[in-house]
Amino acid sequence: MSFTISDLRQRPEFFDTVAKRIWEAWWEASGTPPDTISGRLCENMDAAPIPFALVAHDGGTFLGTSSVIASDLAERPQLTPWIAAVWVEEAARRHGVGAALVDRAAQDCFALGVSRVHLCARPRMTRFYEALGWTISERKVGPHQMSVFFRDA
Repeated sequence: MSFTISDLRQRPEFFDTVAKRIWEAWWEASGTPPDTISGRLCENMDAAPIPFALVAHDGGTFLGTSSVIASDLAERPQLTPWIAAVWVEEAARRHGVGAALVDRAAQDCFALGVSRVHLCARPRMTRFYEALGWTISERKVGPHQMSVFFRDA
């Protein structure tokens, strides 16, 4: 599958799709209004190095997204930055899109001088992240029993 990864600031036409996918995947069930997620995603459009969002696309076709944010796990506020909101469209899964989004997010952090990045995921995703070179540091964190991973530059 052919795709490009761009900073969302350079491809703002994908903003609404990214906001919708993040909301549907992680926030809709909790009753969080979609506008709350759009508001948070707006922070990724500023000139500050972090937060930022990436979008995988084939021309004008959205394939997936990932973000880098300061904090993604309330139980571990001392850890920063985090790769978060990794989403790949169903038809694009198992074609390297998710792996490329995660790697690009980490590499962009390292280019900013960050020496370690973190991410958290449900336990079922452990093999996926370990296969990408991430190291698990904790299991069963917080109410969602998240696994916490890190990757060094």
